[in-house]
Amino acid sequence: MAATKGKILYKVYRALSYGLSPFLYLHLRWRVLRGLEHPLRWPERLGRPSHARPPGPLLWFHAVSLGESLATIPIIKQCILRRPDLNILMTTTTYSAFQVVKNCLPTGVIYQFAPLDTAAAIETFIAHWKPKVIILMESELWPNLILGASQHGITMALLNARMSATSFKHWSIPVFIPLISLMLSKFSLILPLSNLQAIRFQLLQAPPPIISFAGDLKFAVEDIGMSVAEIKKVEDLRAQLAQRQVWMASSIHRGEEEVILEVHKMLLEAHPNLVTIIVPRHPLHGKEIALEMQKEGQNVALRSQGENITSGTNVYVVDTLGELRYLYGITSIAVVGGSFLPGLAGHNISEAAAAGCAVLTGPYIAHFSSMVAKMQQFNPMSVLQVHGKLDLAEALRILLGDDKVLEAHRLAAKHAQQALACGIIVGENCLNISATVGLT
Repeated sequence: MAATKGKILYKVYRALSYGLSPFLYLHLRWRVLRGLEHPLRWPERLGRPSHARPPGPLLWFHAVSLGESLATIPIIKQCILRRPDLNILMTTTTYSAFQVVKNCLPTGVIYQFAPLDTAAAIETFIAHWKPKVIILMESELWPNLILGASQHGITMALLNARMSATSFKHWSIPVFIPLISLMLSKFSLILPLSNLQAIRFQLLQAPPPIISFAGDLKFAVEDIGMSVAEIKKVEDLRAQLAQRQVWMASSIHRGEEEVILEVHKMLLEAHPNLVTIIVPRHPLHGKEIALEMQKEGQNVALRSQGENITSGTNVYVVDTLGELRYLYGITSIAVVGGSFLPGLAGHNISEAAAAGCAVLTGPYIAHFSSMVAKMQQFNPMSVLQVHGKLDLAEALRILLGDDKVLEAHRLAAKHAQQALACGIIVGENCLNISATVGLT
């Protein structure tokens, strides 16, 4: 009975996706004009390929944005090592992920933008690529993708599986339970991030035998390599900051810069030699921050323009992509954003911890609450969770004012990350995945 209801709901969703396709096409073109989609490769979002399909079995990895994409790379490398006969296809949704990931993928991996979840786009995509297995990352639960792939007999796995409290609430509405239950039944393997996530998937009627545990892949920080020119840029910045106190606010969302800049002004009173590095989530936002500060008469340097930090520069805005994990290496304090305003859900803190930064985050960390909890359980000093600008300013005053306290927090963060990363054995995970989805 439940399966029948799920199939009926899917037919309704599929029909709606057909009906809305013209509007989604217009929305896609609008995003192209705004620079949010690739100006030439945007047709890939409609399922239209820009690359020929090579002969042989094909494994499709899909992630939304940069963090999830980078977490797949160690698994992709292990799959290539263990099954060199496989073709690997990687898709992401965001343009910003493309700009970084395309340079990080192993040789031979095909990159495409992910198709929208319309029946036509999914059918076109699958008909061309004919994947044997689809590996989805985190929360990519789309009805046309999952049920369309199932109809083609494609095996599926969900890695780093998570479902936010909001999504769980929505899917738990009785009318939607049959659809999500039907979708989850099509997976051969679900690897949740935590026990809480496993419970949520089980409550949504995921079959218990397909749920296993492998740890958070985002703890498995991997050096993705830098060109000689990129290394020089980072080292030049390190030299410019050599005689300055520095802290960095990373992955800042629109609106959070107000919190960061107010804290910056508070700290300058006691630390006039301070440099605050701001790394917005999107480069355009960085340019907007710099422009507003310049209008106020403040001395701010913009990374994309190659501007140097002078004796009068107190704010450095990084409006570039792909450098964050290396920039963590030039600061001793990292405040990870996406966590200071209601509605946000945090960002990956493990990269900052791996680089040896003292790590701070705001109160809104829903997507990364498990990661923060695991690190704090290992050592309470590994992550400081603050509850607003005054709390943040006070925590930074303590860290900037006492080298021994700062060093203790840096070591705690690094040791916690290393200990948790040791539990992520990518090679074994790859074997488990391969066995479950029939690749061995």
